[in-house]
Amino acid sequence: MPPTLASLVHHSALKLTVRAGEERLATPVRWAHASELADPVPYMEGGELLLITALKLDAEDPEAMRRYVRRLGQAGVAGLGFAVGVHYATIPDALVDAAAEEGLPLLEVPRRTPFLAISKAVSAAISAEQYQAVTAGFAAQRDLTKQALGGGPAGLLAALAGQVDGWAALYDATGAVVAAAPEWAARRAARLTPEVERLHARTPPASLVVGGEADRVELHTLGTSRRPRAALAVGTGAPLGTAERYAVHSAIALLTLTTERSRSLHEAEQRVGAAVLRMLLAGEPEHARTAAGSLYGDLLDAPYRLIIAEVASATAARAHADGRTAPHGAPRPVDAPRPVAGERAVAAPVRAGEPPAGPLAALAEHVEAAAARAGEALLVVPDGERLVLLTADGGAAARACVGYAAAVDQARTTGQALAGRTDEPVMGLSAPAGPIAAATAYRQAEQALSVARRRGRALVEHEEVATGSVVQLLSDDAVRAFADGLLRALREHDATGRGDLVASLRAWLSRHGQWDAAAAELGVHRHTLRYRMRRVEEILGRSLDDPDVRMELWLALKATSGTE
Repeated sequence: MPPTLASLVHHSALKLTVRAGEERLATPVRWAHASELADPVPYMEGGELLLITALKLDAEDPEAMRRYVRRLGQAGVAGLGFAVGVHYATIPDALVDAAAEEGLPLLEVPRRTPFLAISKAVSAAISAEQYQAVTAGFAAQRDLTKQALGGGPAGLLAALAGQVDGWAALYDATGAVVAAAPEWAARRAARLTPEVERLHARTPPASLVVGGEADRVELHTLGTSRRPRAALAVGTGAPLGTAERYAVHSAIALLTLTTERSRSLHEAEQRVGAAVLRMLLAGEPEHARTAAGSLYGDLLDAPYRLIIAEVASATAARAHADGRTAPHGAPRPVDAPRPVAGERAVAAPVRAGEPPAGPLAALAEHVEAAAARAGEALLVVPDGERLVLLTADGGAAARACVGYAAAVDQARTTGQALAGRTDEPVMGLSAPAGPIAAATAYRQAEQALSVARRRGRALVEHEEVATGSVVQLLSDDAVRAFADGLLRALREHDATGRGDLVASLRAWLSRHGQWDAAAAELGVHRHTLRYRMRRVEEILGRSLDDPDVRMELWLALKATSGTE
């Protein structure tokens, strides 16, 4: 506790006497300062014990004393010490009455007590209080360090909650509560997730205070990277004292060290993960298990899903960029863009690149947090402009990916995402696969990613591609352009009113070349239909006996059916 006016009055060596303001003797004293100025307020900070001899004051003028005392009170002066036996034998009644009226503590200082003795007493008390706080802070630091080493973050939070006589909680990068002490604090901390997300948007180190005096919560970012990887919440019933502040700062330092250590381990794990994934894609699951050890648990043995994610801007650029080969011998996706003539083909082996940034970083953090909460193994490998994830089939991480994509699609639907934005993640999700089918899973994820790109969706599962209609794949602009070019001559013929060749061709193809059934559908004689099909062959210069021609025409009709 800092020194108070009461502790100075009880100081046996000072011999101070209270003349007014007895009810406010518990006021803390920040310093003792002597000033004979008629108006010392411009040089005061508040909390001082002002010591005077009234050298330049008309201390017997009631009105002057009321103005003087009122101004001291407004400036936050803790109290007034008046030295008797110097210029006045006793404290003038005008000053006593003014102090009593204002409620400002007035202390009588005897002639034998120099102001320096009072200043020394205040300084000694402040130093003792600071030393006690520092000592308590070091003790708290030792206790917190011991708990962090023995019980991890959970033990550290429990110790911190006891140090501050409140509660403490730890959040991950997504704003989810991962640990809290006491247990009931998890519910209180969960209500602060929006504030934690707001704190994460600031440049670290950053802090935020929310709540009122009786429910005060401090939020602090953890980590030294540009994007905070965690946050600490400390809830108390009053502002923190010096010792409590030391404890909080020690906890922040220890948790930051833990976070940065985890970050280094995470980056090393990503490098191992890249090597493991390369082995799986190369058809060497046994070597992959040996390299992984116990790092991924039984993830490599149980059915898993492979997910490839990239930002929409990268998918748009990929449509015009050069080709990309699947990593390390994996089959090339059948619908991957081909290299543009004259440009260099770019090979993209799976490798542990720079940590993902932007939307991919947010996706990775979301999925990793879900896996961590579920105690689930997860393999995450940044791969250039992509992110490759290997998740347990039906696990929390896979569900988190699907949920994340649903939120992105919902935002687009409701207009929360601006049209034409190119920074949203696009994902392709493979079918369940085993260790020997990693290359197939990679190809499936690539194919699903391509379909998601074409359909403007955040995520497509390979099951949708495999079980859906091939017609859905005809929405590409290049396919429609091909279809329009193939059917243009027929449409120009029909536009002159010389016959309905397009409708007749569609009916004939849909009836598998059965003349009577197609003619009946059109309401014409079968000879009329035969004549129209001969005209189609003449105009196109191609034979309808060729199955490839019939297939191309049917797909062209399906691709342009929505534009007619």
